[in-house]
Amino acid sequence: MSTGTNDARLYVELTLDDDERARLRNLWRGPVRFAEPGTTGADDARALADADVALGNPRADRVASAPRLRWLQLASVGIDSYLGLDWAVLGRRLTVTNLGDLFADPVAESCLAGILALHRGIDELSGLRARGTWAKPVVRPRLRLLTGARVLVLGRGSIARRLAELLGPFGCAVSHFARGTGDIRTLAELDERLPSFDVVVGLLPGTAETRGLLDARRLARLRPGAVLVNAGRGSLVDEDALVAELASGRLGGAVLDVTEQEPLPSGHPLWTCPNVVLTQHTAGGSDDESSRVIDLFAENRLRYGTRAPLRNTVQWTRGF
Repeated sequence: MSTGTNDARLYVELTLDDDERARLRNLWRGPVRFAEPGTTGADDARALADADVALGNPRADRVASAPRLRWLQLASVGIDSYLGLDWAVLGRRLTVTNLGDLFADPVAESCLAGILALHRGIDELSGLRARGTWAKPVVRPRLRLLTGARVLVLGRGSIARRLAELLGPFGCAVSHFARGTGDIRTLAELDERLPSFDVVVGLLPGTAETRGLLDARRLARLRPGAVLVNAGRGSLVDEDALVAELASGRLGGAVLDVTEQEPLPSGHPLWTCPNVVLTQHTAGGSDDESSRVIDLFAENRLRYGTRAPLRNTVQWTRGF
């Protein structure tokens, strides 16, 4: 099958402006169908079922029942919504690619910003400003330096490597927990080393192995005053245990881009828990995000048309 060279059909489920839609129409020679993310429309379901290629994150059940679909370019790094499909069968005809390292810079920068916001009191001071409260004598003595901190990054993917680069000028000693390539490779080593870090950053995919990795027992092993960052998957952390650690004041704070439930429900304790920076799963965002997604799709379209290996092909047996 060719793509974009004849009558191959492209289904796009993304929020795009007129210029971005025009760009996709220009790079694709066959029919293009646009739909809004999360659509439940029957016409959109039929369009996906008739498509050869899709861009975006259509519902998993619709992907599974789209008989013509041969390539799905996800507009995300995460593949959680599709893990339940029978990839031993579906994978024989459908190739899935994700965004790979597209979010390395924005997510790493958000992690760093969140860590600094807690260490330098920016989050607290922003709240005090909103209330018109001057609290210099209280806040100033509590401020901490990131310089020289010992940082553990759970994962060694593109975001983890970029964050390590950003922490370099601060003189941070950065270690990685990762199978095969980390300074820390086993759970036993992780348990032993956890108390030695000032900052722990979760950047792991959502798999059976990572679910609940930071449970109550491991959170209790973090050193007093430590800061936890999670920008991987909300399932990594036992949130009830984290709230208890933060409410007691034992941990220094948390930067959470992801949570177990999204959107975070009204009344959830993380909304009011002290020393929490909630970035609401925005860390991967930037004002050119859609353009960069289209850039990657365009590159992969050329590769697909020439049967060259696609960038960021999902390995379902590994869960990412």
